[in-house]
Amino acid sequence: MGRAFEYRKAAKEKRWDKMSRTFPKLGKAITIAAKEGGPDPDMNATLRTAILNAKAQNMPKTNIEAAIKRASGKDAANYDEILYEGKGPHGVLIVVECATDNQTRTVANVKSYLNKCGGGMVPNGSLEFMFSRKAVFEFEKTEELDIEELELELIDAGLEEIDENEGTYYAYADYTNFGDLSKAFEDLGIEVKKATLQRIPNSPVEYFEEQLEEIEKLLDKLDEDDDVQAVFNNIA
Repeated sequence: MGRAFEYRKAAKEKRWDKMSRTFPKLGKAITIAAKEGGPDPDMNATLRTAILNAKAQNMPKTNIEAAIKRASGKDAANYDEILYEGKGPHGVLIVVECATDNQTRTVANVKSYLNKCGGGMVPNGSLEFMFSRKAVFEFEKTEELDIEELELELIDAGLEEIDENEGTYYAYADYTNFGDLSKAFEDLGIEVKKATLQRIPNSPVEYFEEQLEEIEKLLDKLDEDDDVQAVFNNIA
């Protein structure tokens, strides 16, 4: 799971390299969280996580504060969080998470990207069994950190496993345990660098380099859309 996740993470971060695309998406996540649960991160775990992830991407404090303020503004947009599923070139499976104030625009755009790249949309729920929804927490390795002891401490909070890659640890749990595991990290005083909900493929598929180049073109088009918050696929 760890290596596959790391490939997707690296590919996604490469596509999100342009701050002009990244910050608006992070800001939208913060605004949605603040509007749904209130502007106080101490009382709103979802907002706290959104801010954490924004800081991990070096989003300026002023941008974060502005995103929170937008949630209570008179002209604050009402965003709907929607999921679309599809197949791309070479049969790659695609799950697209969106946050939009215009569903007609968003579905038309996603459908267009898929069609132009040789794929198409499939009915929602068709790919549900192909992915496992996981809570993923990223934290740094330290000399005083005893991973075996930490695993025992986190089991009751729903921890499934911890992977390590070049000094960074990744803790996995079922998505329903996101809140419990987040609180457990806080209670233990462990600083989480990033916390996300991922859709991890149950049967990852290997693709040739030429195929990956075509698939990446589709993923780029999806990521560039302002309404798209996250894109997941079944690449090994």
